[in-house]
Amino acid sequence: MDKMIAKGINVYGVGKIEDIFAHRGLALSNHTGNNRDGVKATIDYMDNLEKGLIFTNLVDFDSLYGHRNNVRGYADALKDFDDSLSDIENNMRRNDLLIITADHGCDPTTESTDHSREYVPLLVYTPSNVNGESLGVRDTFSDVAQTIAENFGLEGFAHGVSFLEMVRGGDL
Repeated sequence: MDKMIAKGINVYGVGKIEDIFAHRGLALSNHTGNNRDGVKATIDYMDNLEKGLIFTNLVDFDSLYGHRNNVRGYADALKDFDDSLSDIENNMRRNDLLIITADHGCDPTTESTDHSREYVPLLVYTPSNVNGESLGVRDTFSDVAQTIAENFGLEGFAHGVSFLEMVRGGDL
């Protein structure tokens, strides 16, 4: 995010992003209090951002449902988010890139209320490629950062492998 800001590329944070990153690397932030407000703020930023990154943390999955072992709440939150994806998709431009992932597992069905060890999802979408392709199991979460860096023409990182070409399908 600091590399983007240094190159004049806006980074907008939604949810608790400014807290996670100590208020660094952000042009604007909206500290939303729940998933629905987070999705709304994301779409609002999409309407006003010509070029840049919107980094959204949907807090309910983690703190409200996952760590509380609230399976029903988690399922309902997933359905609400799934229902909102069409609104996000409808606001995307042809070469926009949507990356949906998590920073850790948080399975509400485990006995513990701690972070769980399952793989996290990695769903990536761009309107410029509707073919779909499996990105496989990635070796490191750094692949996401490497992909974002390549997408914005930034110098890469020491770790990670970009999956941008797989997602774009050669249609840059």
